[in-house]
Amino acid sequence: MKAAVLHEYNTSLSGKQFVSYEDVADPKIEHPSDVIVRIGGAGVCRTDLHIIEGIWRSKVDVKLPYIMGHENAGWVEEVGSGVESVRKGDPVICHPLVTSGHCLACRRGDDMHAEGSRFPGINANGGYAQYLATGERSLIKLPKSLAPKEVAPYTDAGLTAYRAAKKASRHLVPGEYCAIIGAGGLGHIGIQVVAALCAAEIIVIDRADQSLQLAKECGAHHVVKADGNEVQAVLNVTAGKGAEAVIDFVGEGESVAHGLAMTREAGTYYIVGYGGKIELPTMDMITSEKSIVGNLVGTYAELVELMALADRGRVNLATREYKLADANQALADLHHGQIKGRAVLIPS
Repeated sequence: MKAAVLHEYNTSLSGKQFVSYEDVADPKIEHPSDVIVRIGGAGVCRTDLHIIEGIWRSKVDVKLPYIMGHENAGWVEEVGSGVESVRKGDPVICHPLVTSGHCLACRRGDDMHAEGSRFPGINANGGYAQYLATGERSLIKLPKSLAPKEVAPYTDAGLTAYRAAKKASRHLVPGEYCAIIGAGGLGHIGIQVVAALCAAEIIVIDRADQSLQLAKECGAHHVVKADGNEVQAVLNVTAGKGAEAVIDFVGEGESVAHGLAMTREAGTYYIVGYGGKIELPTMDMITSEKSIVGNLVGTYAELVELMALADRGRVNLATREYKLADANQALADLHHGQIKGRAVLIPS
């Protein structure tokens, strides 16, 4: 099969050649619960850029060369002898984790903390290819209204945004505010999820006019340019008190300090993006009673919930399609901030 393969790290993300488009061996069925999926779309994620930079080397045990791509959807191509829930030709979306289902975390539905799990595109070959090896427990059948190439990025970007927005929606009530930092690939989904799950007013902060326009289209009630004065702008909107929930999809640079500063006392700051550091005096934590909540990608059940919202048209994904052979261009465009929403690789 054809695949876009990572052969070496590029710590500076310099140049235009990050992966090599080449022939590799097809994945094989190795266990009764295995499923081979013919890829219909593979999302291009900022995490992929971090992988290329080598940031993940200390977190996962993976040896180069290997195939990235952890946001995948397509059609069932082949199934193991024990697979009963799907058959060849079924359109499916893949939860990022391949788990056994036997450990305690699995039985609690806590997929991301399962023991002995496999994460295609992170610690195993992923979907920047024509075919992907995954497991039966990871697959969700798609309704006729959703095509694989249209929903692939929901499996990480969408699911991560959904998990954080769902947490916030549980305590937000009418008359309260949710500030969302970053209206890009994750943020524009988070805006729609917050709007679908609760009645809070949504404030979106971003430095790009294109992203702020997308935020308006997605349901933001207020948009704020990240020009250094964003904290005061949010305080102005919230009568000087700040937002009851702040969801930070950036997580680096000044967004962390600004996000905490625009969080109301006794409010909650949800950190989703990464790369920066959270540093604040313990006295401030005590006197403000603010909560800081980390967010990993969501569970299988939450991906089912997100697909239900997408099927009803409550959440829509802005995508830009690239041929798999043009993976380097997609990665470069993402690196330089030239993509509205999410990039999706389509095998030819």
